[in-house]
Amino acid sequence: MAATPDEGAAKAHITQRIETLGDWRSEMLASVRQLIHAADPAICEEWKWVKPTGGGTPVWSHDGIVCTGDSYKDKLKLTFARGAAIHDPKLLFNASLEGGTRRAIDLREGEQINAAAFKQLVRAAVAANVATTAARVGRKKPLRRDGA
Repeated sequence: MAATPDEGAAKAHITQRIETLGDWRSEMLASVRQLIHAADPAICEEWKWVKPTGGGTPVWSHDGIVCTGDSYKDKLKLTFARGAAIHDPKLLFNASLEGGTRRAIDLREGEQINAAAFKQLVRAAVAANVATTAARVGRKKPLRRDGA
């Protein structure tokens, strides 16, 4: 499937972010990006929340936001939009644990991520998004035959 113009621009922004970080965060973000695509080849890359001071945020979506990848001076933060609803048997979520919806993984210099467990989290997030989308579609009221 060919990328849309917006997705092509998003891919370029994410690649540029990886290149401009220029330290361990570059390698980590590139590695996480590869794991996300390995977990779900149909995932869509987006570039959102552009601000004059922040430049934007990498976002990976499939029927809604799966996760975002924010870079800070001391960490890379991967925030899963529906993380609270996702089973995390390897306990990768280590941040934003108090929230009712999101969960995050903070990665610091020298840390490694469990690739298999991370890909499983991505797949679970995609499945949660797909299920939510299907439930929304199922709740829509059918059109009446009289046109009302």
